[in-house]
Amino acid sequence: MARLNPDVLRLYLVTDQALTGGRPLAEVVAAAVQGGVTCVQLREKQADTREFLAQALLLKELLAPYAVPLVINDRIDIALACGAHGVHLGQSDMPVEVARRLLPSEVFIGWSVESRDDVVRSASLPVDYLGVSPVFSTPTKTDTKQPWGLTGLAQVRSATRLPLVAIGGIGLGNAQQVLQAGADGLAVVSALCSAASPRQVAAALRAVCDTTRVDLP
Repeated sequence: MARLNPDVLRLYLVTDQALTGGRPLAEVVAAAVQGGVTCVQLREKQADTREFLAQALLLKELLAPYAVPLVINDRIDIALACGAHGVHLGQSDMPVEVARRLLPSEVFIGWSVESRDDVVRSASLPVDYLGVSPVFSTPTKTDTKQPWGLTGLAQVRSATRLPLVAIGGIGLGNAQQVLQAGADGLAVVSALCSAASPRQVAAALRAVCDTTRVDLP
């Protein structure tokens, strides 16, 4: 299994069709990628299988010219069917060990950690990065535990060598602090999906990412 380059995770868009204000999801994703997004996760909790796959195939084609990887949330079958670059699994999704057996070796796996026990357990799992979830409280993630906060994020950083993607309530106002606390990447949902100009907001977030480099022990 190839080692995942953390730079791929630096500015990580997680989609939410309900937040696009009626705009086609592909339009919002394209604008965000043009602004500097480095990775896109398709998260469609309400879509049926046919709709999810159609959206995945559309985004895979859209992202190809930019060399931006497509990650599928939860659905291993959709990831296999569209040839996704990665999958992201939560605590109630398919066990990581099973997913790893089903997926090609080059497909990377992200795993959400919601407690310190999850972080400890991750050391024995075939995962390529951890999603620290949520860092701050957010209406887009209502099925998770207490927010980690910046202190909690820093503690996760000190407990693992895996790349960390921070998610939950992240935007321009706190992006630098989150990176300085130890995140390798910022996962952004509403700040991009709801933005009047996803390209402009992505460019501003990418500038923060590119100028905030923290060398942690």
